[in-house]
Amino acid sequence: MATKQVVGMANKGPSYGMSRQVQDKIDSKYDPELEQILVEWISRQCGSGVGRPEPGKMGFQAWLKDGCVLSELINSLFAGDKPVKKIQSSPMAFKQMEQISQFLNAAEKYGVTKTDMFQTVDLWEGKDLAAVQRTLSALGSLAITKDEGTYNGDPNWFFKKAQENKREFSDEQIKAGKNVIGLQMGSNKGASQEGMSYGRPRQIL
Repeated sequence: MATKQVVGMANKGPSYGMSRQVQDKIDSKYDPELEQILVEWISRQCGSGVGRPEPGKMGFQAWLKDGCVLSELINSLFAGDKPVKKIQSSPMAFKQMEQISQFLNAAEKYGVTKTDMFQTVDLWEGKDLAAVQRTLSALGSLAITKDEGTYNGDPNWFFKKAQENKREFSDEQIKAGKNVIGLQMGSNKGASQEGMSYGRPRQIL
């Protein structure tokens, strides 16, 4: 029995160590400089009512954890109807998570892609605050790119996203393009065949 317990304990050790390593890697992606930019932007965007967090990751998490600041932020980016109808601070965990998920739904509606979206537990449980930063950065980039007059911050804080240039081509243009490609391929073919010396029998002098 004693041996089994020791083996069990030994097996538990590495798995805990691994999860600790994974968490450390996630934490290392958290950017303190980006935190400052995001805090500055959210404060400007939402006004003094949202206050400011204590510096550092834990302060950042505590500031956003109940979802109210995030909901104020997303609402400020919509010129017309506000997507989050009710913003109410609550000490209850499920209410805070509900408020966060309202923000996430609104952010998706605004245009943030699923790959840029954090999960509620990333923020609420502090599992991946770098992912929270990524979502907010994507939101800032979108606000600058859309240029709807709702963004209130320095335009250099976030990258402007490349917008799609959809071009319409007529059938004639498409056909002409195919002909050019065909000609190029033909000339390359000729050149490569003539230019290559291998494959021919060598002349022995």
